[in-house]
Amino acid sequence: MSCWEETKILRMQMMERTLIGKETTFDGDLTSAETVRIDGVINGNCSCEKKLILSAEGQVKGNITAQSVIISGRVDGDITVQGKLELLSTGKIAGNITAGSLVIDEGAAFDGRCTMSSPSSGNLFADTEEEG
Repeated sequence: MSCWEETKILRMQMMERTLIGKETTFDGDLTSAETVRIDGVINGNCSCEKKLILSAEGQVKGNITAQSVIISGRVDGDITVQGKLELLSTGKIAGNITAGSLVIDEGAAFDGRCTMSSPSSGNLFADTEEEG
């Protein structure tokens, strides 16, 4: 494959991503089969089949469901992630988290409950709770 073809494929992949711009406010629920990057404000629920990226300027006032999530901005709502949720140092979450794995950087803020789960069994402690 030539360098030109590789560049074209990379550009096509980048075009698949949905971007909510910095000066944009979206009122309503957002659903996407692709990666979503939010630099603006969403007043509603977000459902993404791939990755959701919330920049430091971004805000979501609603629930988030995605394969993986990176939070640098503010979320007021619950987050459900099949894979990994990363809460970066500028990120703030006011709501409950359900995730396969969780990374919280120093300086981040989280006010809520967290449930760790695996895709196959749901709650990671389901087996131990039944025994106890």
